[in-house]
Amino acid sequence: MKNIILIGMPGCGKSTLGRALAGALHRSFVDADTYLEEKEGKSIPELFAVSEDCFRDAEERTIEALAKRESLVIATGGGVVKRAVNIERLKKTGTIYFIDRRPEDIAGDVGVSTRPLLAEGSAKVYTLYHERITLYRKAADEIVVNEGSLESVLEKLTKLAIRGQGII
Repeated sequence: MKNIILIGMPGCGKSTLGRALAGALHRSFVDADTYLEEKEGKSIPELFAVSEDCFRDAEERTIEALAKRESLVIATGGGVVKRAVNIERLKKTGTIYFIDRRPEDIAGDVGVSTRPLLAEGSAKVYTLYHERITLYRKAADEIVVNEGSLESVLEKLTKLAIRGQGII
């Protein structure tokens, strides 16, 4: 079966929704950032300390490996859309769902200090959102607006994913 791939801003809910979706569909869940750190033997902040390109190269290797697998629910890193090759690879074996959460909601409740690209503070959330929104929309096969309760968003995502897999 095709992979279900979640893209979107840091703090938009990819990992939380991905874990819940994987459980509902009886699939394995992979957080691409966690996978990257395990395979690279370095943390994301350590890779960013070298350079953003160093991290993006590692991210590209991660996406290449994950895109070769099947039947996964994958939560990608927020910047996966910055390299078109990542999206091309993911689309070959999966359906991409953009989890669209308003930047003001992200800025209001995400611990920005633990995320390298958001270390400058919550204003960076708005900057990144405006830089990436077109890339997210272009990459997405489906858009899921993350507003309301977790349960209601998960229900929308689950229905789309089931339909996308040809189950109904």
